[in-house]
Amino acid sequence: MKKIPLTLMMLVLFLTAKSQTERSVNDAHGLPVGANAPLFTAMDADSNNFNLEKALQQKPVVLIFYRGFWCPVCNKHLGAIQDSLSMIEASGAKVIAVSPEKPDYLNKMAEKTGAKFTLLYDEGYLIADAYDVTFKPTSTELFTYNVVLGAKLKKTHSDKTQQLPIPATFIIDQKGKIFWRQFNPDYKKRASVKEILKALDELNEQENKTK
Repeated sequence: MKKIPLTLMMLVLFLTAKSQTERSVNDAHGLPVGANAPLFTAMDADSNNFNLEKALQQKPVVLIFYRGFWCPVCNKHLGAIQDSLSMIEASGAKVIAVSPEKPDYLNKMAEKTGAKFTLLYDEGYLIADAYDVTFKPTSTELFTYNVVLGAKLKKTHSDKTQQLPIPATFIIDQKGKIFWRQFNPDYKKRASVKEILKALDELNEQENKTK
């Protein structure tokens, strides 16, 4: 087997990384229902590690991606989730919300929304990449986010690429499969509490039938 020249290998890696960080919102499609949910470990606002595999041994998980503490729509959405958290938990699920923001900024989000559920730091966009929700905003959008809304993405994220997740929601069953999802490139379109509760009811019915 011929060895690949180091310079060529470095060029390939550079171009691959560059293409990943230049994905538009329409290049992300989100993992489909029925797919295996990628397992991960991530840090919460108190710098404790959360392990998805261990969590799924206890109950299904509602996994929510959000953009950041600076996003008014995210604040409203997570606030609504918190307001109905007791109903979601009564349906047997655990709620976690993931963003590319460092732990200090997770605390800011918790303060703004009153969130008592787990907020996680997606360092290096690894979780968003695995669930195929990562994209690079346009220069106009970045100006709005960074200057108008005060996002300061280069400071609040783990790197300078300023990528974001599409605010999707996935319900993962205890077998590690994606049972339901809400995915829309339009950041204003979010999973409602009603939709989440309906999906959890359907999951519970399905599991009861298999017992």
